[in-house]
Amino acid sequence: MTGIGILGAAGRMGKAIIAVAAEKGVAVAGGVDRGEAIVGPYADAAALARASAVLIDFSVPAALAGHLDAAVAAGTPILIGTTGLGSEDHARIDRAAASVAVLQSANTSLGVNLLASLVEQAAARLGPDWDIEVVEMHHRHKVDAPSGTALLLGAAAAKGRGVALDAVASTDRNGRRTEGAIGFASLRGGSVAGDHMVVLAGEGERIELGHRAESRAIFARGAVAAAEWLIGRPAGRYTMNDVLGL
Repeated sequence: MTGIGILGAAGRMGKAIIAVAAEKGVAVAGGVDRGEAIVGPYADAAALARASAVLIDFSVPAALAGHLDAAVAAGTPILIGTTGLGSEDHARIDRAAASVAVLQSANTSLGVNLLASLVEQAAARLGPDWDIEVVEMHHRHKVDAPSGTALLLGAAAAKGRGVALDAVASTDRNGRRTEGAIGFASLRGGSVAGDHMVVLAGEGERIELGHRAESRAIFARGAVAAAEWLIGRPAGRYTMNDVLGL
């Protein structure tokens, strides 16, 4: 087994990963998308998994189950960057992680994941009288809202406060702010790769912690670095924090 296998290779992120791998001299075993070979001779996930040292999946939620099955059958570690996943998807990831190394992240940017750590620290140190809002903007074609990265940042804030995000998230506010809520605002337009800001607002002051993605290449670079880190790891569920040593 040599190189990385790319699932969803015809998509925006798949193309960016192929370009970054070429730039860094990282071997690509192949790339598939919807049953077609985009790079190399492999036309399905199972064949690609057997030929790869590690898989990177930036496809669609509906394809996740098959991709996890292929990774488990081949004993190949897999990085999952697909967003818009539901509870059953995460349960599938948990089951797969009992057999192979799985790294799942809504955002593979090293900067975003460091930001999440800072958000968690800030939320933990500031009192409940500080309101927390997560604002994100993406290109006009993005389907899920809030973005996976916004939810990642909201989860970091909730963890800092010692609460479950599901219990305090407000994504459809209508009227006054609810005390203790973590609010989300989603903007869509143009070709924005991804802007995220977490606002912590107190009486008479506020803190704004943010990240702006100027190119999808940052996500691809992080994904390739994380995939290389994942090779040879024991079965289990990992995050970008493990890659960063946080």
